Amino acid sequence: MTVELSLTRLAGSEFSEQLLVVGPSLGTSVALLWRDCAIVLSGEYEVIGWDLPGHGSGAPAAGPFTVPDIADELSSRVESLAGGRRVAYAGVSFGGAVGFELATRRECPFESVVSIGAAPRIGVPEMWRERAALVRRAGTPVMVEGSAQRWFAPGFVERAPRVAGALLRALADADQESYALACEALGQFEAGPAVRPLRVLVGEHDVVVSPAGADEVLAGCGHLPPAENPAAVAAVLVRVLEEMRCPTTTA
Repeated sequence: MTVELSLTRLAGSEFSEQLLVVGPSLGTSVALLWRDCAIVLSGEYEVIGWDLPGHGSGAPAAGPFTVPDIADELSSRVESLAGGRRVAYAGVSFGGAVGFELATRRECPFESVVSIGAAPRIGVPEMWRERAALVRRAGTPVMVEGSAQRWFAPGFVERAPRVAGALLRALADADQESYALACEALGQFEAGPAVRPLRVLVGEHDVVVSPAGADEVLAGCGHLPPAENPAAVAAVLVRVLEEMRCPTTTA
């Protein structure tokens, strides 16, 4: 199925030397999750974010969709934005699952991929089916209390109440059917082997995805590192994307 994605420039411009596309976690607005990190990255990249259907600036889903559907639409949209520039991808949680999918593709506009707080499979299908049913019955506000505990490192809500509060309000405002469909998409997804450069970053205190399987652990962070420590995440991204750069080929 074709999925209509809302894309938003978060920092930089079409004249920036490189393009970085960033993706959201389930329940978040990409602007709230990535904005501060994108500003730090703007010296090197134009940063464009995409929103899940029914989240942030995204229109509600027109029907069921899958993680590969999102990857298809994103790849198609980004090809027209690249303008011959190097293009990289970084996504968190659901956005990280999209990163795993992109990394399996030989034909793809993204030179390198970073998945944050994600794994080839996140959770188990039954868990996602149960969450989808709960949200259809009770709405997205029912997820706020549990997400406040899962999303952030210990003490973050008290240290940064405005950041945490804005993210949790965006969750409560998300379209419930779109959220439920995104849950079902995650429940169906399991990534194949990567064929292009991929790095996995996980927060030290992430309770959703184990840091044990990560290429790099982000100190002091939980499940949403770009919001929790924007400057540190930006610095890591600049370094790992540089390390993953493929040699430029010429005809």
